[in-house]
Amino acid sequence: MPTHSETRRLPYSAQQMYDLVGDVGNYPKFLPWNAAARVKSVTPKPDGSQVMEADLVISFKVFRERFTSRVTLWPDAKKIDTEYLDGPFRYMRSNWAFTDAECGCDVSFFVDFEFKNAVLQGIIGLVFNDAMQRIVRAFERRAADLYGAA
Repeated sequence: MPTHSETRRLPYSAQQMYDLVGDVGNYPKFLPWNAAARVKSVTPKPDGSQVMEADLVISFKVFRERFTSRVTLWPDAKKIDTEYLDGPFRYMRSNWAFTDAECGCDVSFFVDFEFKNAVLQGIIGLVFNDAMQRIVRAFERRAADLYGAA
């Protein structure tokens, strides 16, 4: 089913980008098709990670769906793993990794998902690559807004 993977060098620190992506509650302010977000819980774990459960509402054309995810934040490693818990997907997982590099950081992103609804899956299949590019650009614009234009 649809997958997207890319690594980009951005002119911000790994910590800045990790903080931006980990701030799930603010996604509706800048992410396309994200109508609402609610962080339900954040639980620190003995291994230094934090596990967040969050609801997101996606709105695309006539479709509006809520889904719940478990987001594992790895602050020392600057990684974020997301797994789907409940909602319109058959499955969904994504991973982010942030590595300091010369003149900024490398941001690696991977997402793999499938909707339960065949109509919605068909629609997203038609616009998937464009949608992923819009989402990546939205994170880049948000970083520029928060940390200054590159």
